[in-house]
Amino acid sequence: MKKIFALLLCVFAAAVAQDPDQAHGCSQGSCYPATGDLLVGRANKLKATSTCGLRRKEPYCIVSHLQDEKKCFQCDSRHPYDPVYNHISHRIENVITTFKEHRKKSWWQSENGKSEVSIQLDLEAEFHFTHLIMTFKTFRPAAMLIERSADFGRTWQVYRYFAYDCPSVFPGISQGPLRKVNDVFCESRYSDIEPSTEGEVIYRVLDPAIPIKDPYSPAIQNLLKITNLRVNFTKLHTLGDNLLDSRVEIKEKYYYALYELVVRGNCFCYGHASECAPIAGIRDDIEGMVHGRCVCKHNTQGLNCEQCGDFHNDLPWRPAEGKNTNACKKCNCNSHASRCHFDMAVYLSTGNISGGVCDDCLHNTMGRSCEMCKPFYYKDPTKDMRDPGVCVACDCDPDGSLNGGICDGHDDPALRMIAGQCRCKEHVEGQRCDKCKSGYFGLSAENPKGCQPCQCDPRGTVSEGPQCDPISGDCFCKRLVTGRSCNKCLPEHWALSHDLHGCRSCDCDVGGAHDNLCSMENGQCQCRSHMVGRQCNQVESGYYFMALDHYTYEAEFAHLGQGCVVVERSSNRVPTWTGSGFVRVPERSKLEFKINNIPYSMEYDLLIRYEPQLPKEWEEVRVTVIRPGPIPTSSPCGNTIPADDLLSVSLPADQRFVQLQQPVCLERGVSYIIRLEFPRYTSRENVANANILIDSIVLLPRYSSLEMFIAGDPTSLSRKENYERYHCHDTAKAVVRPQPSDVCAKLISSMSATIHGGALPCQCDAQGSVSSVCDPSGGRCRCRPNIFGRRCDLCAPGTFGFGPSGCKSCDCSADGSRSWLCDQFSGQCPCKPGAFGPRCDRCQTGHWGFPNCRQCQCNGHSEDCDQRSGNCLTCRDHTTGNKCERCALGYYGNPVLGSGDQCRPCLCPDGPTSGRYFAASCYQDARNRQIVCNCHQGYTGMVWRSKRDFQRPRCDECAPGYYGNPSQPGGRCQACQCHNNIDITDQEACDRRTGECKKCLYNTEGPGCGVCRAGYFGDASRRDCRKCTCNFLGTDRSQCRSQEECTCERSSGQCQCMPNVVGRNCDHCAVNFWNLASGSGCIACGCDPNNAISPACNEFTGKCQCRQGFGGRTCQECQDNYWGDPNVQCRACDCDPRGIEISQCRRSTGHCVCRQGVSGVRCDQCARGFSGKFPDCQPCHQCFGDWDRVVQDLAARTRNLAERARQIQQTGLTGVYEKNFRELEEKLAQAQTIVNARNATAESITKLMDLMKGLRNKISELTDTLNRLEGQLTTVQDNNFATSNNLSSLEREARKVNMSASELERQLDVLKNSNFLGAYDSIRGSYNKSRAAERLANESTITTPSTVSQSADTRRKTERLMAEKKDDFNKKNAANKRALNDLNGRVQMLDLKKINEKVCGATEDVPCAESPCGGAGCRNDEGNRHCGGLNCNGAVAMADNALERAKHAEKELTNAIREVEELFQKVAEAKLKAEDAKVRAQAALDKANATKARVEKSNNELRDLINQIRNFLTQEGADPDSIEMVASRVLQLSIPASPEQIQHLAEEIKDRVNSLSNVDSILEQTNDDVRKAEQLLQDAKRARTRAESVKNTAEMVKQALEDARKAQTAAERAIQRAKNDIDQTEDKLTQMRSATDINEKNLKDAMDRLGLIGRQIDDLKTKRANNSLMASRAEETATMARDKANEAKTILDGELTDKYKTVQDLVDRKAKTVQEAKRKAEKLRDEAKQLLKEAHNKLQRLNDLEKDYMANEKILERKASQLDGLEEKMRGILGAINQQIQIYNTCQ
Repeated sequence: MKKIFALLLCVFAAAVAQDPDQAHGCSQGSCYPATGDLLVGRANKLKATSTCGLRRKEPYCIVSHLQDEKKCFQCDSRHPYDPVYNHISHRIENVITTFKEHRKKSWWQSENGKSEVSIQLDLEAEFHFTHLIMTFKTFRPAAMLIERSADFGRTWQVYRYFAYDCPSVFPGISQGPLRKVNDVFCESRYSDIEPSTEGEVIYRVLDPAIPIKDPYSPAIQNLLKITNLRVNFTKLHTLGDNLLDSRVEIKEKYYYALYELVVRGNCFCYGHASECAPIAGIRDDIEGMVHGRCVCKHNTQGLNCEQCGDFHNDLPWRPAEGKNTNACKKCNCNSHASRCHFDMAVYLSTGNISGGVCDDCLHNTMGRSCEMCKPFYYKDPTKDMRDPGVCVACDCDPDGSLNGGICDGHDDPALRMIAGQCRCKEHVEGQRCDKCKSGYFGLSAENPKGCQPCQCDPRGTVSEGPQCDPISGDCFCKRLVTGRSCNKCLPEHWALSHDLHGCRSCDCDVGGAHDNLCSMENGQCQCRSHMVGRQCNQVESGYYFMALDHYTYEAEFAHLGQGCVVVERSSNRVPTWTGSGFVRVPERSKLEFKINNIPYSMEYDLLIRYEPQLPKEWEEVRVTVIRPGPIPTSSPCGNTIPADDLLSVSLPADQRFVQLQQPVCLERGVSYIIRLEFPRYTSRENVANANILIDSIVLLPRYSSLEMFIAGDPTSLSRKENYERYHCHDTAKAVVRPQPSDVCAKLISSMSATIHGGALPCQCDAQGSVSSVCDPSGGRCRCRPNIFGRRCDLCAPGTFGFGPSGCKSCDCSADGSRSWLCDQFSGQCPCKPGAFGPRCDRCQTGHWGFPNCRQCQCNGHSEDCDQRSGNCLTCRDHTTGNKCERCALGYYGNPVLGSGDQCRPCLCPDGPTSGRYFAASCYQDARNRQIVCNCHQGYTGMVWRSKRDFQRPRCDECAPGYYGNPSQPGGRCQACQCHNNIDITDQEACDRRTGECKKCLYNTEGPGCGVCRAGYFGDASRRDCRKCTCNFLGTDRSQCRSQEECTCERSSGQCQCMPNVVGRNCDHCAVNFWNLASGSGCIACGCDPNNAISPACNEFTGKCQCRQGFGGRTCQECQDNYWGDPNVQCRACDCDPRGIEISQCRRSTGHCVCRQGVSGVRCDQCARGFSGKFPDCQPCHQCFGDWDRVVQDLAARTRNLAERARQIQQTGLTGVYEKNFRELEEKLAQAQTIVNARNATAESITKLMDLMKGLRNKISELTDTLNRLEGQLTTVQDNNFATSNNLSSLEREARKVNMSASELERQLDVLKNSNFLGAYDSIRGSYNKSRAAERLANESTITTPSTVSQSADTRRKTERLMAEKKDDFNKKNAANKRALNDLNGRVQMLDLKKINEKVCGATEDVPCAESPCGGAGCRNDEGNRHCGGLNCNGAVAMADNALERAKHAEKELTNAIREVEELFQKVAEAKLKAEDAKVRAQAALDKANATKARVEKSNNELRDLINQIRNFLTQEGADPDSIEMVASRVLQLSIPASPEQIQHLAEEIKDRVNSLSNVDSILEQTNDDVRKAEQLLQDAKRARTRAESVKNTAEMVKQALEDARKAQTAAERAIQRAKNDIDQTEDKLTQMRSATDINEKNLKDAMDRLGLIGRQIDDLKTKRANNSLMASRAEETATMARDKANEAKTILDGELTDKYKTVQDLVDRKAKTVQEAKRKAEKLRDEAKQLLKEAHNKLQRLNDLEKDYMANEKILERKASQLDGLEEKMRGILGAINQQIQIYNTCQ
C-alpha cells in the first residue's frame, strides 16, 4: 500500500508540473480546475464486456496464496457488492477507489478463460485526462492496450500498447523508446507474469521525461482531451496447462481480476475556468467527484467553455494560453442589437481585428455593427449613430427610384453620396425621382429604367428641347417629317437625316418619272420606260434623249418639184447642213415633206434651214400643212382652223434658218404633208435662174404646250422661267451650235421623256456603227469611217460600199471623171470619154500615159503595158525588160522586133525547164558563137578547146568543195559537209561523188571533219580545236603518249584525271588532298580532326593548318621545334644551333638532326670519326676509316651470329631443316607401321622397300646439300674478306676523290673568280640539252610504247577505220552534199537586207563602205565588226542605247543617292542648330517672364503709393504744412535729377542693350539654319525630282529602279524630318515672338505707368506751389528733370524698338534696366526738392500730357469694344459656316 501511495504522489507531482501557474487566477491568464479521480461518482458510466457471475454463480480458482487452504471460490455478481451480505459480487464498480477498510476484499473479475475483455468509461463531457493506475488481483494481462475517444465514442485513438511479447502480439508496432510525447509504441515492463497479485499498470499521457515547449499548443490539448476511455485486455497470462488440458476446470484459474482503477483528470475548460460544476442531472453531493461543467470566465460559455458568451463574439474563440487569456470580446452594435455572432471571413477582412456581426439590428439599422441604415432609410447627419432615431425614412417616388425608392444611406463625398438623396432610375430625374428625363416618357414602376425612351428617330426630331411629350411619347418632328416617331418623310420627300428640315425633296424628273413620289429609303423615283437613276433623269444603255431638232426632215428625201436637184456636199468640209447636202429649188417650184412620226399631240414650231444663193432676201415661201381629213373637235388639235395650216415666211439672205411665226398643231399617229412653195425670189426685179438651197425642215416641240411648263405651280413656273432665260429653244435652230447649258440639257431631256413616254432606243446600225450605244443626249451613234447619219446607216457623199469596215472613198479621178461622187454600191465613177476604170483614172488596154493615152511598145511580145510608165506587162517568148527587148534568164538571143532573132534556151547542161539546168544565165561567145553558161555555185564543167586551153560552158560537173552527179536525172551538186574545215579550192579535199571529206584542216578529223582530232578539243564547226593541256602528273597514264601529249574530252577539253585530281587540265588536287607530284594521284591530307583548324592542307607540301600547340604534317605531333606526344606533353627541342642541320628535332625521340661530323642527342659533340673540340670537328686520319670498317664489319657479323644463335636457341639446330626432317620422320613412321604389321603382304613389303629406298636417297640428297652449303659458306667468307679489302681500297680512293674534289672545288673558285662562269654555264647547258635530246630520241625509238610506235599504231588504226567506214562515209558525204546544195539554195533566197535592217538598222542594200549602219560581214577601218551606229534603228543600236541609258541611269542614281546623303547630313546639322536655338530661346522666355513678374510687382507698389498721396492731397482740409511734409517725403523718392546722372543712366541702359548682341547672333544663326533647312528642303525636292526622272529613264533596269526607290524613300524621310524640325523651330520662334511682344507691351505699360507717376508727382508739385513760394523753383527743377528724363526715355525707346523684333530675351534686359533705374532713383532722393522747384513752369504741359493719356485710354477702350463686337460677329459667322458645313455634309 505504501508503494501505491508513493507512486500516486509521483504521478500527481508530474501532472501538476505540466499544469500552468494558477496563482494569478483566471484574470491574469489561463486557469484550470483541480485534478481528481474521474471514476468517483461515475459508477454507472463504467462498464466491462465480461464480468463473472452476472447470470449465475460461477466457480473460479486461484494459483497463488499457497498458504491458503481453500483454492476455489464462487462468484455471484447478480447483486451489488455488500461486505456483509454479498461479498462474492465482483462487479466493475468495485474498482473505484473508496479508501475503505474492505477495499482489498472487493474487486472486479472477468469470466473464466476469456481473453478479449474491455473496460470502458463514458464521460458526460470533455475532460482532461492525465494518467491511469490499475492494480490487479491476478496476473497482469499478457497483452493489453489503452484507447481514447474525444468525440463521444465515434472515433478512437490508441494511447499505448502493453505486451509481454510485443513483436508477436502486436506486430508492426514500434517498441520505443519514447521520443515524442504523442508517440504510440508497445511497452513490456507492465506485462510480466510476476507478480502474481497486486501487480500494477501505470500510464501517463505526458511523460515527464519528454520536455514540452508549449503545453498550450493544440496538439497537447487534443492529446489530453477525452470523452471516453477504454482498456482492452487481449491476452491472459497462463502457466501452460491450458494448452495440454482443455477441461473447464483448467480455465477456472485464468481470468482478469482488478482491485483498483484510478483515472486522474479534470474537467476540460480550455484554460477558461478554475472550477467545474455538475451537469444537469448529475448529483452534486458526491464527495471527491470531478464534475464536467466548467464555470467559465473570459466571457466564454459552454459545457467546456468551448464558445464565446452571448454578445461577446467580436474575436474568435481560442483556448487561454499561459498569461494570455484570449478572452472573448464584446460586440459593438451601436446600441441597436442585443445579439451577435462571429464571422471568420469578416475577421480576416479586418486584418484579424474584429469579426463580430450583430444580429437583429433595431431602429431600422443594419450592417455588421448596426452602423448603417436599412434600405429605404438614411442616416440623419445631425444625430449620433447610437441614437434610436438616427435612421430616417427615404422620400423617393417608388416608380422612378431604383430598388423601389431606396435613397443614399449616408454622406460619402468620395462616392458622391448624400444622405437621403434619391437614386433615380436611368431615365428618371428630379429630387424625388418623379419625372422623366428629356427624351423619355411614361414613368412606370414596372419599367426597370423608369421611363421609356422616346421612340424618336433622331434624324427627324427637332434638336432643341425635349424630343417627345413626356406623357404620351409623341415626338416633335421636323418640318418635312411625320409619324409618331418622326421616322417618316412627308409625301414626295425622302432621305430622313439630320438636316435642318429632316428630309429632302424627291425631286423626280418631271419627264423621266411618272410622278414626284419616291422610295423613302433610297429616294428612287418611279421611272418611265427605259429611264434609270434615282431621279429618273438618266437613260438605260442603248437609249437616248432627243435633241430639240430631233424631228428633222431632209430636203433630199422630200418629193421634189420641177427643176429641183439634189446637191451633195463633200464630208471633207466643215458641215453647215444636215444629211448629204441640199436641194436646189428654183423659182415657182416646191418641196413636199411627208410627216408620219409625230410622237406627241401638241403644237410644234416649224423651222426651215437653207443656204441662200442670191444676195437678197427670198421674198416669199408658202407653207401648207396638208392633213388627211377634217380635225375632230375632241382631238388635241380640235381648235385648229384651216387658216392655221396656211402660212408664209420670207428667207433672209444673211441667215441660214428661219422659224415660222405661228406654230402648227400636229397629232400623234396622223400622217401629214408639209408643202413648201417658192413662188418668187423677189417682186422688185426679174432674176434669171433664181434658186435657193434648202437643207431641211425641223419640227421643234413648243414648250408652252407641255404641262411641265404651264401647270401653274412654282416648280413649273421656275422651269418655264429657266427655259426662257437660257434661250433653250434657240439652241437647236442652227446646224452648227454650241453645247447646250446644263439647265437646258436637263429641261430638254425631261421634255423628251414626256413626249416619248420614256427614252428612245439608239437603233445604231450594226454594220455602220462602232457600238450599239449612242450618245445619251441626241442619240447620235458612233459611226465607222465615211459613214454618217444619226443611226450610222448611210455612206457619206463621195464614198461607197456600206459595210462593217465603213465606206470606201470613191477617189474619182479629177481628170477622167465628170463628178467626185460614185455609185453607192459599185463605186463606179462617171467617166469622161476616153477614160476607163472604176475611178476613171486609166487608159484602155494596150495604151498608157493617162490622160494622154499612147499605144504600148513591146516588140511584139506583149499587148499590155503599165498605165503610168508604159513598161510592158507579161512579156512572151522568154523575153523581159520594159519593152520586152531582152531574153529572160536561162535564155539567150536578140528579141528586138526586126532583128530576125529570138530567145533560145541555155543548155547548161539542159534547158531551164528540163530539170537539169544549173546556171543563172548564159551568153553566146561573139568569137566562136558558143554558148557560155554562168553556172550556179557548186557547178562547173570543162570543154577543151585545145590541149592547153579550156572553158566551162555546160555546168555538168560539181565544183571543188561540192559533190554529186548532176549528169543523172534529178542529180544535184551539194556542198561537202566538212564543217568548213577543208580547202574548198582543193579538188581532192572531198570526194566529188560521195562528199566524203579527205583533207581535214584545223586539227579536225572524221568523215565530216566534225570533231577535233585526238589530243585536241573545242568546237570543230567553228575551227576552234585547241591542243589538250593536260598536266602529265595528274592525268591517267593511259591517256598520255608522253609528258607533252595527252588526250582529253574532245568537246570540253576535260582530261581524264587520276584519283582525287580535279580541274579541266587535271592540274590540282581535290579539296582535302595533296601531292600531285606523286604521279599516282593525290592522297588524302589526313589532318587530325581535333588538332587541325580545317581538313584542308597545302596542296604541295601536305602541311595541315594546325591549332595552337600542334604541329607535324597532319597536326598529330607537337608544334614546330617541339617533340613528344601532343596529347601528353610537348617539350622544346634542346639542340645546339652550332651543330644542327635543321631546327626541328625528331618528333618522337627529341634527337636533334646533326650536321656532318657532329653527333649527340643535342648535336653538341664531335661525331665518331671526327676529332677536335666542338664545334670545330675535323675528320680523323684515313686509318680510322679502315679500322672502323673492319670493326663495323666484325660488329655486323657478330650481330648476325648472335641473331642466328638466338634462332637456334629457339628452334634448335634442326630448325632450318625442320621440313626435311619431318618428311623423313613420316616415311620412317610408315616403314615402322609396315614392319609392325603381322600379316604383311607382298605389296606392303614392296612398299616398304620403296620407302627405304626413298629414305636413302633423301638422306643422300640432304648430305650433299649440307656439303654444298658448307662449301658455299666457305666461299662467302672468302668473298666477304676480299670485299672488305676492296671496300677499304674504295674508301681510300674515295678519300682521294674527296681530296681531288676539294682541289677541284678550289680550282673552280679560281675559275669563277677568273670570269669563266659564263663559258662553263653555257657548256653545261648545251650538254644537258644534248643529253635530253638524246634521251628523247632514244625513248621515241627504243622504249615501248614510244612516240614512233604509237604513231605507227595510230596510222594502222586509221587505215583500218578508213577501210571499214569508207562506204558509210561516201553515203553520208553524198547526203551532206545534197543537204548543202539545199542550204545553198535557201541562202540564195535569203534577203540579208531585212536582217541587216532589223539588226543593224541598214535600210538600203548598199556596200559596207557606203552603209552608215554597216551590216552582216561589214568591218570598219580598224577591222572591227561594223553593225549599227548613229541614227540607226536596228536591234544593235537599240541595245547600245539601252545600255548607255542604263549606265547613265546608274550614274544618275549614284549621284542622287550621294546628294540625298549630303542633304540628310545638312538637315541633321540644321536640326541640331535649331534645337540649340530653341533651348536658348526658351531660356530667354523664362527670364522675360520672371522680369515681367518683378516689373508688375513694382508697378503695383508704385501705384498704391501714388493713390495714397493723391487721396491725401485732394482732401479739402489738407493744410499747407501737411502738404509740405508729404511733398518732402515724396521728393525723397528716387528720380534722376542732374544731367550727369541722367546721362549716366542712359549710357548704362545703352550698354545693357548692346550686351544683347550675343542673342542677336544666336537668332541670326537660327535664321540661317532655318534658311539652310528651307534650302535643303528645296534641294531635297529637286533631288527627288531628279531621282524620279532617272527612275523613269531606267525602267528596264530592275536593280537600278530598286536603288532609285530606296534613294527616293530615304530622301523623303530626310525631307520630312527636316520639315518637322523646321516647323518645330518656327513654332518655337513664333511662341518666343509672341511672348516677347507681350513682355514688350508690358514693359511699355510699365514705362507709361512711370510717366503717370511723374505726372502725378507734378500734380503734387502744383498743389505745393499754390501754398508755398518754393513752388516756382521746384517747377523749374521738375522741367529740367522731365526734359532729361524724356531724353533718356527717347534713347531707351529707340534702342528697344530696333532690337525687340529679333531679340527674344530683350524683356529680361529691359527689366534689369528698370531695376537699375530704380536703384539710381533711390540714390538721387536728396535732389527731389530741386526737382520740385523746377516743375512749376512745366505744370501745364504735364497736364496736357495727362489729357492725351486719358484720351488714348478712351480710344483703346473704344477699340476694345469694337473688337469685342467684331469677335461676336465672327462667332456668328463661324456658327453659320458650321451649320452650312453640316448641311452640305449630309447632302447625298
